[in-house]
Amino acid sequence: MSHRVLIIGSGPAAHTAAIYAARAELSPVLFEGFMAGGVAAGGQLTTTTDVENFPGFPEGIMGPDLTDRFRAQSERFGTTIHTETVNEIDLSSRPFRFKADAQEGSADSVIIATGATAKRLEIPGAGDRELWQKGISACAVCDGALPAFRNQPLVVIGGGDSAVEEASFLTKYGSTVYIVHRRDELRASKIMQQRALDNPKIEMLWSHVVTQAKGADFLEAVRVKDLKTDEERDIPAAGLFFAIGHTPNTAFLNGQIDTDEQDYIVTKPDSTQTNIPGVFAAGDVQDKQWRQAITAAGSGCMAALEVEHFLAANP
Repeated sequence: MSHRVLIIGSGPAAHTAAIYAARAELSPVLFEGFMAGGVAAGGQLTTTTDVENFPGFPEGIMGPDLTDRFRAQSERFGTTIHTETVNEIDLSSRPFRFKADAQEGSADSVIIATGATAKRLEIPGAGDRELWQKGISACAVCDGALPAFRNQPLVVIGGGDSAVEEASFLTKYGSTVYIVHRRDELRASKIMQQRALDNPKIEMLWSHVVTQAKGADFLEAVRVKDLKTDEERDIPAAGLFFAIGHTPNTAFLNGQIDTDEQDYIVTKPDSTQTNIPGVFAAGDVQDKQWRQAITAAGSGCMAALEVEHFLAANP
């Protein structure tokens, strides 16, 4: 099968691109993946409960419900959606060839919107069938303002800029925010370190690790271990946040596109264009700073508009 526009992804960037491309009568085909990156179609939003910061939903909306609406709107305007994962793609020449789980084809243009998967630690009690999304999250900015976390003790795992930034953000809502770090010093930049150390609501647990998440229906405490003394104790906590980074879903590209040292796709300034003409990247796969549904949607819009202009100039 030959297509004008191939979109790889299933989150807000992918579906916004699909909606704009479909309305431009480009007949986009979207491969949403089947548990690609270990996450269901819809991306990181499917692992989120209440979404209260996406415009248009003043009462909030559940993450999976929001992704279902994205999908329905894409289909309404004529996007063809396949629940398959694109495993291989050849970007050496146009049309670009690709292979998915059960089919293969070509496309005149490609929008890569495969996102990035939040890293999680294998901690007893924190699994998908345990307390994940029941007080445990990998995005403080997404979930930190939920009522369950207000005026409650919270825990952040990590030692880099992201951990300090998320802990600082959480101090707006939590009573105390513990940063659990396995070393004696933070890896964060000096200015971010000072910000954490100067904040009276942040308490550092140096040389500690979290060994267990505890609770019945919702997180109630985390068990921490002092790596120097091997002493373990429970800390009451309503929230546990992983802030140990993300992995961009770019492995299937096999190095054909320029990426940075963390494997995020590099796009041209103020653009979604990659180093390969006709190939565009949108959403968290090229954005390691903001990582929000609304910013991903915005870049998906940009990608579709740039594809439309590219195809007009390169029929």
